[in-house]
Parts: sequence; structure tokens; C-alpha cells
Amino acid sequence: MIPFGRVMGLDVGDRTVGIAVSDEGGTVALGLCVVRRTTLQRDLAEVTGLAMARHVQLFVAGLPRRLAGDLGPQAEKVLAFVGALREAASIPVELWDERLTTRIAERILGEAHVGRNRRRALVDQVAASVILQGFLDARATRRHWSE
Repeated sequence: MIPFGRVMGLDVGDRTVGIAVSDEGGTVALGLCVVRRTTLQRDLAEVTGLAMARHVQLFVAGLPRRLAGDLGPQAEKVLAFVGALREAASIPVELWDERLTTRIAERILGEAHVGRNRRRALVDQVAASVILQGFLDARATRRHWSE
């Protein structure tokens, strides 16, 4: 585990990849963009290019588990993407349970009175931020208790 440094959160879907990055200290998640998926090679090139430009030291990809905790077909797709990302990038990748993050993102956008069309465009980016912030908060708590 990398104690400090910029981290990139990924919400990997069939059509898009929501992307968030942390601040340099690795404490706060900020939504960055949404990558429209085309081919796996182009998707990986775009994600790794964004990571390199921002000096990312760690990827955190949301793993969509079912409510019971098991993995379904979408999780298998994410694991395949993560496997390809691990081969394409020289940056480590960790997985983070992303159960209900899309619903949380939709609620956040709704409470912010973001219009329906704009909400659809932003939901994956906000979900990536929720995934990343959960990871950062858990890492900070572990670091606090280990000191």
C-alpha cells in the first residue's frame, strides 16, 4: 500500500469509465471526467494517459458486488478490465467494494438539484469520487490506528 500520493478512482461500466483523482496527499477525491468506452485498447490508453499526466501512484477500481457480497457478471467484466489495466500500466490497481455507489451518486446529484440530463452525464464521475473517497477514508483510518 502506498501511504501518500495521488490516487485515481475508476467506476468501470459497459459504456463509460467514471474517473476521479485525489489531491496530492491522497485525502480528498475530486471528480475528473467520464471516458466513453470504445475499444479496450483505446480505453486503457485514455485511462493510463490521464493517470500519467496527473502523476497517479495507485488506481482504485470499484468492484460491483451483489448485495449478498458475491460477484455477478458485471463484476467479471470489471475484473477483466482491471486485469488488462494491470498489464497496460506500471501503476498498481486495488479493488474497492462499490455496492450502491451509483445510487449514492444519483442522490448527491439530486440533492444538488442537477437536472436529469446533466445528472446522467455526471453520475459515473460522481460514483468514481464516492468509490475513491471511501477508499481514502478507510486508508486514513487504518493509518491512524496503526500509529
